[in-house]
Amino acid sequence: MEEFRQTYLRLCKDAGLEPQESVLTQLQDVRRTAGSARLDLAGHSLSVDTCAVLGKVLHKDTLFTEVVLSDCMLSEEGAKLLLNGLCSNTTVKVLDLKGNNLRGSGAETLGKLLVRNKTLRRLILEWNALGVWDEAFAIFCEGLGSNGCLTQLDLRNNQISHQGAAELSLALKRNSILQELDLRWNNIGLLGGRSMLEALQQNRTVVQLQMAGNNIPSDTLKALEQSMGHNSDRQSTLRESRSRTQVLTKEIQNLKNEKGRQFLTLMDTIDKQRDEMERVGRTSSVRAGQLHEALSERKSAVNSITAKLQMTEAALALSEQKVHNLGELLTRMKGDKAEQQDRHSREMMKLQEDSVLRDGKLLREVHTVTEKNLQLKSKVEEMERRCKAQQDQIFELKQELANTTAELKLRLAQAEERLEMEKTRSKHALVDLDTLRHKEVDHMNRHLEESERSLQDRILKLEGQRIQLEEELSRAKAACVTERAQAEEELGKVRAQVRLEEQQRLSGLEEKLRALRQSRDESQAHCAQQKQAVAELQAKNSQQGLEMEGLRRRIDELQQELSGKEQEKVAEVSRVRVELQEQIGHLQAERTAQGGLKEKIAALEREMKVLGSNHREAILDKESEISSLFEKLRLREAEIQRMREDEAQRASFLQNAILTYVGGSPLGHYSPKK
Repeated sequence: MEEFRQTYLRLCKDAGLEPQESVLTQLQDVRRTAGSARLDLAGHSLSVDTCAVLGKVLHKDTLFTEVVLSDCMLSEEGAKLLLNGLCSNTTVKVLDLKGNNLRGSGAETLGKLLVRNKTLRRLILEWNALGVWDEAFAIFCEGLGSNGCLTQLDLRNNQISHQGAAELSLALKRNSILQELDLRWNNIGLLGGRSMLEALQQNRTVVQLQMAGNNIPSDTLKALEQSMGHNSDRQSTLRESRSRTQVLTKEIQNLKNEKGRQFLTLMDTIDKQRDEMERVGRTSSVRAGQLHEALSERKSAVNSITAKLQMTEAALALSEQKVHNLGELLTRMKGDKAEQQDRHSREMMKLQEDSVLRDGKLLREVHTVTEKNLQLKSKVEEMERRCKAQQDQIFELKQELANTTAELKLRLAQAEERLEMEKTRSKHALVDLDTLRHKEVDHMNRHLEESERSLQDRILKLEGQRIQLEEELSRAKAACVTERAQAEEELGKVRAQVRLEEQQRLSGLEEKLRALRQSRDESQAHCAQQKQAVAELQAKNSQQGLEMEGLRRRIDELQQELSGKEQEKVAEVSRVRVELQEQIGHLQAERTAQGGLKEKIAALEREMKVLGSNHREAILDKESEISSLFEKLRLREAEIQRMREDEAQRASFLQNAILTYVGGSPLGHYSPKK
């Protein structure tokens, strides 16, 4: 408690106020609820000093996200201090000022709060008097128009007139964040309702507007509900388009990642094969050096063996045995070669299976793309159903027009019956009728300019008025028929255009898919050719390694045999020398061939890098084309939505014109005397 007292004294000192014990008693309740995110002072009478301290507390960021100050009997000065403290707050999201009788200065301070505060989401101002002063309420509406965070506003029972509604409509035209607005039990009236209807025709975010208890005609309320329904449909459509765009971007990113992984794996395999070939080349060079050393040793051994040529028979027998051993070695080499061929065939089958799996994956991707096309077709069908619903609405309007025509004829008959009664009225009644006629003429000038002359001569030329009304009714029917024909023609054009564009887009997508498949097949075939060439090079390298190993074994065996030979014929020695020279020539030729193969491998690697870069550029081009197609689709959907809104607005204007014509008719102001 002492710590809280010290904090209060410090705040009073900073604010330049005298500390009071009563203020400390009121703020104890604030301290009890400070552990939660809600500051509830509903029903407490807050003085100006208390409001100043609270404004100082809320001037900085606190733990509170909701401040409830309903029925606190705030004065104008106290409300101003408290709201000024909330201007720089960034934690409070809900503010309840219900039942505080806020007026001119309070409305101005609230307008400044809406301009400066960036975190407030919900504002409750029920049971106040913000609409009493038009200038102050205009400042409040300017703040609402420039606000970019408030989504819910409660203005019930605030004595808002039609002028205040006009200011609110201007604010709603500028505001694009507010979603819920409560204006029940005010004095908005017919003009204010029309102002709000005009604002909702431009505002696209308000989805809930409550206007009960404002003396607004039912047709205006219905038009407001229809506008809010359009806004809610638009918001749901935007959410669906955003979700679909996110799904498509994710799928495109997954495809991009998959292609990147495949390319990286291909490059890794190529690098591994290149390292393996370099290692085989190094081992072959080492073995060639060993063979040269063995040949030099063999030359010295042959020079030592020349003195032992007398044992020819034993050497011949041993040579025949060696021939037999060499035949067995040849058979073993043939078996090893067959095993290697089998292994190579199994590897090729495995590579073919991998390519089949990749083809299946690409086919599944094509299937997903076709499913997306079907979804787009279903969306077009849904748009056609909505167009049919609008046509049904036009048909209902036509029926209502026929009903109003019958009602006008009935009123015309009643007017003819009342004509004799009107002639017997006195001069005073005639003056009243003249004033009433002038008022009616002023009212009808705003809606139907063509009925001005008929209203001036209504009493003297009632029969002419009937003829003129019938002519106006026929013109209205003709206008309705022409507008309906134009609407049907526009709908037909839009449907044909949408279908044509959809077919063109589908054909373009199919052509792109075919091109992608063709490029994929070409890249796969090229990769298969490169893999086959690499496999052939590996087989040649392995075969050369086996031959060199066989030669090494053969030299070792010859060394063992020559160590036991002491008397070998000169012819056998010369034959062996010739064979060794031929083998050396073959090895040198194979070494040169291996160098040529290495150059070919390097050229193939460069070509694969070029193909990889071209493939990446092609992928980027395809992705840009897909994004452009998505953008075109979004623009087409926006255009269709705009045409639907224009059609609904045109139908609502026609309905309002008919209703205002029926309600403002001079015959509708008279009733037969009982």
